[in-house]
Amino acid sequence: EMKKMGRALKIIALILLIILGVSAIGERVFSGDDAYSSEYIYVIDRESQSIMLEKNAKEKAYPASLTKMMTTLVALEKIDDLAAIAPIDVDTYKEMVAQGSSMAGFYGRETTTYRDLLYGTMLSSGGEAANSLAINLAGDIDTFVKLMNQKADEIGLKDTHFTNPEGLHNSKQVTTAYDMALLVDYALQNNDFRAIMTRRYFTTSSTLDHPEGIILESTVLSKVPHHEITDFEIIGGKSGRTYEAGNCWAVVGTKDGKEYISIVMGAGLDDSTTQTDGHISDTLNIFAEMN
Repeated sequence: EMKKMGRALKIIALILLIILGVSAIGERVFSGDDAYSSEYIYVIDRESQSIMLEKNAKEKAYPASLTKMMTTLVALEKIDDLAAIAPIDVDTYKEMVAQGSSMAGFYGRETTTYRDLLYGTMLSSGGEAANSLAINLAGDIDTFVKLMNQKADEIGLKDTHFTNPEGLHNSKQVTTAYDMALLVDYALQNNDFRAIMTRRYFTTSSTLDHPEGIILESTVLSKVPHHEITDFEIIGGKSGRTYEAGNCWAVVGTKDGKEYISIVMGAGLDDSTTQTDGHISDTLNIFAEMN
């Protein structure tokens, strides 16, 4: 009897280990947290709102340039005419250069349009574009950031707080993978936002500084190896990266006629100048393994 009980306990222990060691995704079961280099993950089916995968999804994280999705959404809700001139603000341009921000390639005082700035913010992750949107629409950065936080409250981003429009590190600028998924899901209902997020290339308008315009390319879609993907498609996204935040990707993709949002954050960096692609492989593996 003791032997039987011991065997039964071993079987129960083994079953518990299996349950604890894996994560369910759709109807598939595959290796758990250790399978992903990203610290924070949240993946949902947009139609059913089913959670496909989560890992530390409600733990505080730094958003890096995923911040610019909120900047873009708030801007779109305030802009009356996308073709109106909205020039590059000189002071914040200089500040972005000094802080080593990613840039779209505009120059100070360049006579860009709101459309140029929106695509420069989302596709190229341009710090000068994000801040110029804020200045043109709100007059100063602080006022625009208040609008960002008001929108976060409205959407229900309970663990998110913004301090700037471009996403450079600030210890008080925080979010969660869960909140970022809520933001993307909400923002995709705006047709202009969806058009921008899912665009691979955009050529900005002709200006004196750039008579031929600037060809902008999505920092997400440019990294997706389309030739290796057969049963799903990454149709748009936003990248983010700082030393403190690690590599972050917010993407929308399709598989078997369904649309999914995938947020991966906190994938490791080799150092402050060299990046690894854990966030990319995590995203592609998640979509590949979904049923």
